[in-house]
Amino acid sequence: MLQVDISARLRKSFGKGAARTLRRSGWTPANLYGPDMKPMALELETKPFMKALLSIHRQHAVISLSIDEDGKTSKRHVITKEIQTDPIEDSLVHADFYEVSLEKPVTLSIPIKYVGKAKGVDLGGELHTHMQRLHLKGKMLDLPDYVEIDVSPLGVGESLKCQDIVLPANVLLQEKESAVCVAVVGAAA
Repeated sequence: MLQVDISARLRKSFGKGAARTLRRSGWTPANLYGPDMKPMALELETKPFMKALLSIHRQHAVISLSIDEDGKTSKRHVITKEIQTDPIEDSLVHADFYEVSLEKPVTLSIPIKYVGKAKGVDLGGELHTHMQRLHLKGKMLDLPDYVEIDVSPLGVGESLKCQDIVLPANVLLQEKESAVCVAVVGAAA
């Protein structure tokens, strides 16, 4: 799982006008909330924040958020919950973060990446993918960004089930082990 460092500071002004002023001065308003904390209003410098967002685009990532709280700096581990953008200007409007524990296991939906060309396809079969994502449980930093499955050994009439997938240590499968992930169907002509 990716880790990114972002810095923020407590936001002291609230409302529409204050948010517009903040955005014009190069900052993005944000909120941080979590299960064991009061919500916090934050502001992040827009350019470094946008650069960090582009580096984690469409991937699971844990953000180490350094928050300047009136001279004291605290560090929290968060994930992005929602990023609001202006569709016309393509600029950041607002961000929501959710605090997570690096020690408690969580369940996430992880994408599957199929690689290779099944030998059964060369013999006239057709590759059918039944699953695009797997639900995996583990600590945030132990979970992979994706699960890679090599389909090249599959012949006609063969399949790979969830029980056949090799997972990293400390990661548990939350799917039925008998569920089929990918299969090659059809008869050789």
